[in-house]
Amino acid sequence: MFLCVLAGGLTVGITIGLLDVLVFHADAINSQKTVSAGVDLALGLVLLAVGGLVATGRRHGRRKAPVPAGGGQPEQAGKKDGWAQRVLAEPRLGLAMLVGALVGIPGGAYLSALHNLVTGTSSTATQVLAVIVFVLIEFSLIIVPFVFLELRPEATKAALKNAQDWLLSHARKLMAYTALILGAYLVISAVIRLA
Repeated sequence: MFLCVLAGGLTVGITIGLLDVLVFHADAINSQKTVSAGVDLALGLVLLAVGGLVATGRRHGRRKAPVPAGGGQPEQAGKKDGWAQRVLAEPRLGLAMLVGALVGIPGGAYLSALHNLVTGTSSTATQVLAVIVFVLIEFSLIIVPFVFLELRPEATKAALKNAQDWLLSHARKLMAYTALILGAYLVISAVIRLA
């Protein structure tokens, strides 16, 4: 499944890049220009509000578990598997390829790189090589752990478990800081463009 995700993502990313530099020569950055300052301002304000709510813990109300009529403690139901665990219980290669293809859809950094390639004076061979290298770098967060899992499975599993535990224990802070920083950036850049 891991290789299917990687194959789907690399296929979509490289195909879109090669079609752009070899066939279409579309400059997505210039054709779309930039997102309007008003949209940036609105999105920034929403992110600031969400970041503030997450940081203060007021994101959702506190709920108490219902107490049974007999005055006893609420019964603990058997823990059920989540939907993701049920879906991933058996290999689904088609689903893995679809997820990889969705991940391979170009984002902002990829469009900026294609903009530089299309508007630059590089040769066609250099442009093709640049697309392939950029997509490989873009998927390095998938490729590097896979290589380590193949070469040193136990040490990699332990390191990934420690990283996952740290991320889960700091998830609220990370989400709040990310939303606050991105929101502040969007608001400031929108205000500067509107001024």
